[in-house]
Amino acid sequence: MKSEHEGSVESGSGPELLDGLVSLDKDSQLQRGLKSRHIQFLALGGAIGTGLFVGSGGILAIVGPLPLWLGYLSQMFVVWCVMNAIAEMTTYLPMRGITLPYFTNRYVDGSLAFAAGWNYWYAYAILVAAEASAGAILLDYWNTPVHAAVWITIILIVCLALNIIAVEVFGEAEFWFASIKLITILGLIITGIVIMAGGAPNREAIGFRTWNDPGAIKPYVATGNWGNFLAYWTAFVRAGFSFITSPELIGLAAGETVAPRRNIPKAARRFLYRLAIFYGVSSLILGCLVRSDHPRLLSPESNANASPWVIGIQEAGIGGLNHVINAAILTSAWSAGNAFLYSGSRILYSLAATGQAPRIFTRTTRRGVPYAAVLGTWSLGLLAYLNVSENGATVFTWFMNISTISGFIAWIVVLITYLRFRSALKFQGLLDTLPFKTIGQPYLSWFVLVLVSLLTLTNGFQVFAIKAADGGFDYKNFLAAYITIPAFLILYVGHKLVYRTPLCKPLADVDVVTGKKEMDEWCEGDVKPVPKNWLQRVWFWIA
Repeated sequence: MKSEHEGSVESGSGPELLDGLVSLDKDSQLQRGLKSRHIQFLALGGAIGTGLFVGSGGILAIVGPLPLWLGYLSQMFVVWCVMNAIAEMTTYLPMRGITLPYFTNRYVDGSLAFAAGWNYWYAYAILVAAEASAGAILLDYWNTPVHAAVWITIILIVCLALNIIAVEVFGEAEFWFASIKLITILGLIITGIVIMAGGAPNREAIGFRTWNDPGAIKPYVATGNWGNFLAYWTAFVRAGFSFITSPELIGLAAGETVAPRRNIPKAARRFLYRLAIFYGVSSLILGCLVRSDHPRLLSPESNANASPWVIGIQEAGIGGLNHVINAAILTSAWSAGNAFLYSGSRILYSLAATGQAPRIFTRTTRRGVPYAAVLGTWSLGLLAYLNVSENGATVFTWFMNISTISGFIAWIVVLITYLRFRSALKFQGLLDTLPFKTIGQPYLSWFVLVLVSLLTLTNGFQVFAIKAADGGFDYKNFLAAYITIPAFLILYVGHKLVYRTPLCKPLADVDVVTGKKEMDEWCEGDVKPVPKNWLQRVWFWIA
């Protein structure tokens, strides 16, 4: 196992490998088959899952429509800042084979990279299981005689096939998966606006009526202004599940992206606008369509009956859309599981290539797909079969909670890595060589770093104020909220004790040069496509 990689280049019978992981040889790296539209929709596909369709209803029931909306807007700001940091680093060195833990190891410390890599991997792998479980529950909405285990098997096998066949096939499939979801969501947003304006069969213009009755805010845990603030903070924390790991997807795909210095910034800039539409607008509309005290929001049924979209449409007297919505939610779960398997496999490949996981996971197909890492990540997704037991819903909830906190921890590491990267560039007089710069840096990153740290530490604050059903301490929710933190620290401290690495590398020793020349020369060959007509102009703007 290697703990430190100081920009070393390994050679031998095969191509040269930088830090044992990324290759600068044109013919031996992971295949660049992902285009701009692929990576943009890859990130959106990971961001838009069951959290948007069902999880938003749970937040609405707890805190009301205004905190729901503000919580999603706040998380969008956090995601935007994390995305900018990732885009700057990956655009600077868009080498094939890179991952975010690779940058952490190169710019900060090997121990932090080790803990971050495994944190990412099990978060993605557990999310594969969670989305497969959700898919089985959604399919059961139609009361089919097929056992849940069969649906889980079909979902997992399809995801595996799309990730093994080839990068182009995966990217194309994810593009169409995400396209179906986005078109459906846009249709639902338009439907919601029509209902609010009185265009539904009941001809009742509801507007913002639910903000007056039962009210815009439901104080949480406490009363008065403090209770209102805690309601907002709870929505802020819980909205994180819908966004975790989504900005990282673009960073992970940078090494397999065509023209990365043109397409990565393009994807990063447009990601925020699309999130604003799909989360900002939809969460606002949901708070208008459904009362926060509606009994069906609190239903224990884990299917589309709990979706606020279904409730709002049925309350307006529109029938027949429940099946369409359930199908859209199913597609979102399938698409998210597909993207999570892709990302988890690339993380495992990186860990193996740097000696932090068994070398078997570095094996790739002739076309460059790391099939062993895909299989290794997919195998943990088999935990989805726990959903077959009577405690399946509980297991599913634990999957969600653990993944959310892992996502917050991952963002903390990303921001620390970016700040160290930027400091090293400034110290070595290379800050002006950044090919892509975002506004407000490094101050925004420092602010968001503190903010996400607070979210991580307070995500389970309610367990200290609300007793369990039996009147005792709610240890189950406490463990779900905080178990990931000590697990991460054990990985980090354990690696530190074994390898005796320093807290962080001195700025003078941080390698921000190796590979830069090769990437500059390679990216100079990129020719921006010129639209030949107005149709191509529109398509280039969209994709």
